[in-house]
Amino acid sequence: MLVTTTNTIEGKKIVKYLGMVSGEAILGANIFKDIFASIRDIVGGRSSAYEKELRQAKDIALSEMLEHARSLGGNAVIGVDMDYETIGQGGSMLMVSSNGTAVVIED
Repeated sequence: MLVTTTNTIEGKKIVKYLGMVSGEAILGANIFKDIFASIRDIVGGRSSAYEKELRQAKDIALSEMLEHARSLGGNAVIGVDMDYETIGQGGSMLMVSSNGTAVVIED
């Protein structure tokens, strides 16, 4: 399935617009990851634990959005936008949402 942040797909004709599709993922951060990330923040460097969680949440949100598009009969999603937020007490949870427009394109 083609996925793009643009509203058109170069060289492809959109023959049907199926509507907005979305996917969401909310993941809790592990207390031990929080502790090690805090230490990492103090001494500098990247927090691989949070990077892994963010990547996992993004993949889940995109996968759900694509499944939603497939269920409508789409073979592409255009205008994709992803949002990232921390929620919960002290930002203890990570939320990623993915939104776009499901379409049918000519092969």
